[in-house]
Order: sequence, then structure tokens, then C-alpha cells
Amino acid sequence: MLTKNVEFKWTDECEKAFNELKYQLSIAPILRGPDWALPFHISSDASDTTIGAVLGQEENNLPYAIYFISKNMTPAELNYTVTEKEFLAVIYAINKFQHYITGYTTFVHTDHSAIKYLMNKSVTNARVTRWLLLLQEFDITIVDRPAKENIVADFLSQLKTDENVPVDDSFPDEYLFAVSSHSPWYADIADYLVAGKVLSHLSHRERGKSFSKVLGTAG
Repeated sequence: MLTKNVEFKWTDECEKAFNELKYQLSIAPILRGPDWALPFHISSDASDTTIGAVLGQEENNLPYAIYFISKNMTPAELNYTVTEKEFLAVIYAINKFQHYITGYTTFVHTDHSAIKYLMNKSVTNARVTRWLLLLQEFDITIVDRPAKENIVADFLSQLKTDENVPVDDSFPDEYLFAVSSHSPWYADIADYLVAGKVLSHLSHRERGKSFSKVLGTAG
């Protein structure tokens, strides 16, 4: 339509496409909750100053979004190489989404192919090595995605936000799946009432102390 010497024709198809475009630009994307039976997909990207990522899943070959994130790089992060910035976007996403993806199959899509090959080669960079070790905590597969198909993450990496804190690249809490419990003080009394006898591991003093608590509470 903008080509020189071309007659301007606005057809019904043009009108329909134009109205559909206006509609899509005027509505907010609808976020959905995760389906724990499906693998997760993370798309990440980095610009010169900002990083962004989106967490989603695919149902019937159609993607949908669960979470969008974006942040400005700190002055120190601005000095990273291009590969480090792209990798930083991945680590930022993993950190933010770890409560979703821990223990679940996850595909990380990035348009920076070097990250995929870093997974299988020795690295002398201490920072990148630490990040690679971090990824071992998760069931992650790095997938190359052409930039033209990574448009959501690319858009998020262009947004200026108020968040300007360093990316936390520490390891996940090693006690994340550890459950510790402490029996209440009346547990031995409950055992006595159920079993009809005091547990043998209790000393005479411990038995007297437990029963005195019960009598004091009852009084």
C-alpha cells in the first residue's frame, strides 16, 4: 500500500485485519496457572541494558504465559560480555521461577546459541562456571530459538523498569526439601494415653517433668 505508483485499495479483508489488530493491541494478555502435568518453557533475552523473560507452557501446541519479568542491569552487570548478559537473563529467570520449575522438566529458549554449547565445554570464567553449576540443580534443556520467534522475551528486554538490583545467582536453599519437626511437650503424655505405658527411653526425671506439666495445665 505504501509502494510508489500502487493504487490504494481498502478491501473488506483489510478492514477485518485492521480491526483484529486494534483488538489485539487493546487487550492485556491473560495469564494462566501452571499445569503440573506439562513441562515448563522459559524464553529469555537481554538487550544492552535490560533483561527479560517469560514463563509459560504449551497446550495442544499453543503457548500461553504464566509469568512475565523484566529488570534493568546494574552498573556492574552492564560491563558483562554479550554472552554473559544473555546467560544472566537465563539465571535471572531461573531464580524467579525456581518455585515453579524445581523438580519439573523445563525448556529454556534463547536466541543466543553460545549458551547451549557452554553446557558441554570447559569454561575458565568463574562466573559462568558458577552459573553452569547452578543449572545442574534443575531439569533444564537449553533450546535455540531464532530472534524473530523470541519476540515476547525480546520485548521484555527493552522495557525500562524500577528494579535495579543485582541478579541473585546463589545456589537454591539446600534444605528446600528437608522437613524438620519437633514433637510438642505433651507428645509423651499422648503416647501414654494411647499405648497405656510411658516410653522406655524417658528417664524418671523426664517422666515426672512431663506429668507435672499436664497436671499444672489441667489445674
